[in-house]
Amino acid sequence: MNKNLAQEKKYKRIILVLSIVIPLAVAALFGINLQKLGFDVEPLTFLPPIYASINAITAIVLVATVIAIKKGNRKLHEGLNTFAIFCSLLFLVMYVAYHMTSNSTSYGGAAAAEYDLLTKLKTFPFYYFILITHIALSIIVIPFVLTTYMRAKLTDFPAHKKIAKITFPLWLYVAVTGVIVYIMISPYYVQ
Repeated sequence: MNKNLAQEKKYKRIILVLSIVIPLAVAALFGINLQKLGFDVEPLTFLPPIYASINAITAIVLVATVIAIKKGNRKLHEGLNTFAIFCSLLFLVMYVAYHMTSNSTSYGGAAAAEYDLLTKLKTFPFYYFILITHIALSIIVIPFVLTTYMRAKLTDFPAHKKIAKITFPLWLYVAVTGVIVYIMISPYYVQ
């Protein structure tokens, strides 16, 4: 068997496992609130603006990575993509840590009294559309990102380029909508 085919087969198994395990682990951990379980932990309420900023950085890096490859700078392109993956993982760790130590904030939640009801009603459908598509695509994009990265690592650049044309807009959408969700819900955070 060709060495690249053997590596690809191994990577595909890893990608499949990660594409299932990551969303399941996040969902399981999201449902655990350490305070409600009796642990004496300080709520990590400072994290949402940080992980929203990380989403913004990811979006900027993704655009920079496309510019880098269009200018023929493959090394920079690879480094930026690796950094974007790191940012996404960092976001995920912070997001889970926040939700494991703090109560979830709902759109129009406890701090909503000072906000105009009409404004909330107008933005409510938009917020939930953005939130639902953000969550769904954040799950869907995992195998795309990993497969795109694998194709580059295996130097299968035609296949890498082909899947990157799908991965890039999905990943960029997830990064940008993460920031939008934060901005829209931030008035409702209870400090």
